[in-house]
Amino acid sequence: MTTYDTVESPDETTVFSYHDLEPPTLSDVYAARSVVSRHLPETPLVRSEFLSAELDADVYLKREDTLPTGAFKVRGGVNLCARLDEEFHDPGLVAASTGNHGQSVAYAGREFDIPVVVAVPGDPNPDKVAAMERFGAEVHPHGRDYDDAREWAEARARTEGYRYVHSANEPALVAGVATAGLEVVERVPEVDTLFCPVGGGSSASGYCLTVGDIADADVVGVQSENASAMYHAWAEGHLRPREDADTYAEGLQSRVPFALTTEMLREGLSEMVLVSDDRIEDAVETMLREEHLLLEGAACAAVAAALERGDELAGQTVVLQVSGRNLAASKLEAAVCGEGGGSE
Repeated sequence: MTTYDTVESPDETTVFSYHDLEPPTLSDVYAARSVVSRHLPETPLVRSEFLSAELDADVYLKREDTLPTGAFKVRGGVNLCARLDEEFHDPGLVAASTGNHGQSVAYAGREFDIPVVVAVPGDPNPDKVAAMERFGAEVHPHGRDYDDAREWAEARARTEGYRYVHSANEPALVAGVATAGLEVVERVPEVDTLFCPVGGGSSASGYCLTVGDIADADVVGVQSENASAMYHAWAEGHLRPREDADTYAEGLQSRVPFALTTEMLREGLSEMVLVSDDRIEDAVETMLREEHLLLEGAACAAVAAALERGDELAGQTVVLQVSGRNLAASKLEAAVCGEGGGSE
């Protein structure tokens, strides 16, 4: 069994000698598209009549929920696995996830015949766990939250020789998810503002590289007030962890900011904002009621932020990243019954 050395990490996560913390370039994104397009379909960019009327703007939804895993991250998993050194194929991959990153790695592992182990929090979204297992991953619940699971996965990588797939400090992941931004600018090159949820920041970083740089649009990152590590890192210029990240939108859950994506967001974001969990939960209900779209909490962070802007977006062309549809069954039942946060 081959084991790999850790190296000095700029943040509170573990970095191994095989990790590269150099931000990807636009050229890397175009190279990733040649890989991603062979394995995944282009996702729709659909005008929302409801949100356009509410905001007096042309509002489009980038429907990443239509991907096979129900979330955007699979673009990155496919790109990483397609380029993975052969030495990692036998030991396989280990990752930590609240669900969508794990599904991404599991799906890509199945595509490229690479074994996958995923650590999840001790009380995970059961639907996401079931999906990871259907894609062939071995799933291990551990700890109280994402960061506890992450530390378990990092330890397994140190002792058992797995290739640790970091959820954000991976240029190949960022370049892969950034391919969605190329699709946006090719369909709606006149975009003014794009709202993107931020958990670890890989997707927002990708939109900065594409929609931000190519279309000169404002890219606005959105976090939950209850899981704001990346917001504080971006706004205050540090990589210090927060004490907790207990949010309705588990896809945004991390107590630790990540070095690679924080650097990219500081360079490329026009703004980062916080929204309350009540607003996110209300947005889940609103999109289900008005658009008949089943979206998870992380996806609706972008919706909540746009709705809070109100008249500020009037006359603009606005894109909202719909990051995923993997809403837990219990939360879906509450949304259908109108038992959300009730902050409206």
